[in-house]
Amino acid sequence: MVNTRPPKIDELLKIDPYLHDFQDEISRRYGVFLDYQHRIDECGGMEAFTTSYKEFGLNVQPDNSVKGLEWAPAAEKLALIGDFNNWDQNANVYKKEEHGKWSLTVPASSDGSCAIPHNSVIKIAVSRNGQTHFKLSPWATYVTCPNPKETVIYHQNFWNPSEKYQLKEKRPARPASLRIYEAHVGISSYEGKINTYRVFADDVLPRIKNQGYNAIQLMAVMEHVYYASFGYQVSNFFAVSSRCGTPEDLKYLVDKAHSLGIFMLLDVVHSHASKNVEDGLNQWDGSNGGYFHDNARGFHNLWDSRLFDYTQIETLRLLLSNVRWWVEEYGFDGFRFDGVTSMIYHSHGMNDSFSGGYPMYFGLNADTDSLVYLMLANDFLHKKYPFMVTIAEEVSGMPGICRPVEEGGQGFDYRLAMALPDMWIKILKHTSDEDWKINDIVFNLENRRYAEKHVAYAESHDQALVGDKTIAFWLMDKEMYDFMSTDSPLTPIIERGLSLHKLIRLITLGLGGEAWLNFIGNEFGHPEWLDFPRVGNGESFHYARRQFNLVDAEYLRYKFLNNWDREMMQLEERTGFLHKGYAYTSWKHDGDKVVVFERGGLVFVINLHPNKSFADYSIGVNNPGSYHIALNSDDAQFGGHSRVNNDTKFHTFDDGYAGRRHRLQVYIPCRSAIVLEKDEE
Repeated sequence: MVNTRPPKIDELLKIDPYLHDFQDEISRRYGVFLDYQHRIDECGGMEAFTTSYKEFGLNVQPDNSVKGLEWAPAAEKLALIGDFNNWDQNANVYKKEEHGKWSLTVPASSDGSCAIPHNSVIKIAVSRNGQTHFKLSPWATYVTCPNPKETVIYHQNFWNPSEKYQLKEKRPARPASLRIYEAHVGISSYEGKINTYRVFADDVLPRIKNQGYNAIQLMAVMEHVYYASFGYQVSNFFAVSSRCGTPEDLKYLVDKAHSLGIFMLLDVVHSHASKNVEDGLNQWDGSNGGYFHDNARGFHNLWDSRLFDYTQIETLRLLLSNVRWWVEEYGFDGFRFDGVTSMIYHSHGMNDSFSGGYPMYFGLNADTDSLVYLMLANDFLHKKYPFMVTIAEEVSGMPGICRPVEEGGQGFDYRLAMALPDMWIKILKHTSDEDWKINDIVFNLENRRYAEKHVAYAESHDQALVGDKTIAFWLMDKEMYDFMSTDSPLTPIIERGLSLHKLIRLITLGLGGEAWLNFIGNEFGHPEWLDFPRVGNGESFHYARRQFNLVDAEYLRYKFLNNWDREMMQLEERTGFLHKGYAYTSWKHDGDKVVVFERGGLVFVINLHPNKSFADYSIGVNNPGSYHIALNSDDAQFGGHSRVNNDTKFHTFDDGYAGRRHRLQVYIPCRSAIVLEKDEE
């Protein structure tokens, strides 16, 4: 492949001059990208290629016949079997076509109806080397477990309802500032059960809307046989998780979210696949190859899963059609791509310190095939859907991951700021409050590549899982069980926990990125970890839930954290500071534990000191005039002590301070924060 200079690479080089030394490698990757686009053009073009779900799998025709098409290059025979033909392996046999494809037509019944009844069980008998296995189509759109108490093997259901739910609500506009609520439908009830798409839509969506979030990142939607995998061991990429309802139920959820103006992101897993043979993609055609590498490269040892061969045109067909399927069929507005770091390095990021500098990103460990797949996916999605948002779960800091493909980047809109929750957990585990290094905290919060947008978060589902603790539990631990009632004493541990929970979230929101993410329940300091039913806990649902009943109880202190989170989100909604450029940090004092920064016209003053309050504390601001308090963590509605009068007006002095043109004096109590907003002239 001849190096092909990306047409807008000069924009990338302006942003990151260090990349000048790696132009050849960037150009080489871009040349491979163009080569794959050419291969797709030879297959009929991107439009037809990405709608292959209309051709592959099983599709009902206007005359109620059913056409089937599969790619199974190693198979010797394919037959469609099920209730409709008494599981006869000779009744509906696929015809072998070119390039490893197999086709089938099931004529309509004599009365003109579809010969395969809606929701009936079907499988594909795949024969190779004298052995036959009953498999599920890689393009199956609905699979179920008939009797979970007796088996964990899933069946394919022929989904062809007489009335399909039609999406009717208009998509909301792409938010300028993303305030993302990361949610898992199954755990969203306070009861010990698996919740449903429809109950989530009716009961949880209004909470999310009221809380001020404008986007939902929906987890564990793509079907996964093992519930405790959190949705990250996908077995059926086109199927909705049947634990929570039917395809029509998921459409109802997305439609209702759109009616509330909520932008819907899907957690998509194209980095690996479940090793399941009976009901997954693994050994689909009887071989270890097919959609995966047929060697050691096709196995992820840590995750115990299969790895895609992105050089296979049929793998690209499956995956690129898959992202389009979720947009077209279910109305999703964007994607969070899971496991990107694992994808883009041959080492999968395992035991990598990522301290090797730029040669690390462009050396032999970088996986060109995976990087080019991500370029193809992002290039297609953004050109086809102007509203599209894509987010990379990427921790290594690969340059250009969030720059357009035309510049030589991978085309994502945002990268998850994955180092931030790790920083907070490390501080809470190992550092006393008096020893917090304010300069280090601010550096880590601001440390991101210029012009590559990040999604900031203090904690996500990773920190909520069993074996770890949420920030609330690190702060308050067992006292949450005894002293969260307003009728109980406000113990020093609970007081500290409430205060620092608010301040950690505020400073992370203000400095950490250009978007924000919260995991379901963390907005009110959910008290317990998340543990799915499994053999080790007696298949208990006790921890596989979110206890919204706690925040609804007026007598519990969880409401204070919920109120704070809501007011933070609503302040951002009103001012839009997340999308109004970087913050300017004018003050970070290790001794005082005080941080001051300006962003989007607001002035954030945060005192993390455990016992020092400051009267008439001087801070620098750039804009003269009078200021009022827009947010005050010490307010009574947030569980504070009301030490600051919210009606106070702050007037600038003309003498500059801390490198800013003007000075303000504020009262800032210990473990509290205020956000100031300039009065209108």
